[in-house]
Amino acid sequence: MKLQALAALALATPLFFIGSVNAGNSQDLQRLISTGECTGCNLSRVDLSGAHLIGADLRGANLQGANLSGANLEGADFTNANLKGANLTSAMVTNVNFKKANLNRVNFTRAQIYDSNVYGASMEDLNITDAEIFHTGIGVGGEEGAEIPDWD
Repeated sequence: MKLQALAALALATPLFFIGSVNAGNSQDLQRLISTGECTGCNLSRVDLSGAHLIGADLRGANLQGANLSGANLEGADFTNANLKGANLTSAMVTNVNFKKANLNRVNFTRAQIYDSNVYGASMEDLNITDAEIFHTGIGVGGEEGAEIPDWD
């Protein structure tokens, strides 16, 4: 009986570390937590600080203003996602696909950004203070002429 209780607690524990979420996207958050994929989801302003989103499929998701500080995003796919104004302070960003994503005003302070794809991403006003960036083409203004969807 104790073993069953411990197993149930172990499965529920990650939920305790996920912060508040708007009523309009609680189903999307639950989908992400249970399946590791949430393409096209609305996760704007959600608190995913410290979350383990290794290999998560978030293509086309709206994460505008989301808190991903301290999150492990290794291998996650944010193709065409909106991360405008998201907080990725101290996040582990390894082999992440940000192709054609909106990274405007993202806070990458102290983030570890390795081998990530930012082809065609919009990258205006990034905060990369004390970030470690290797084999990732982060630059001011993103790629000229890239077609970025209008998320506003």
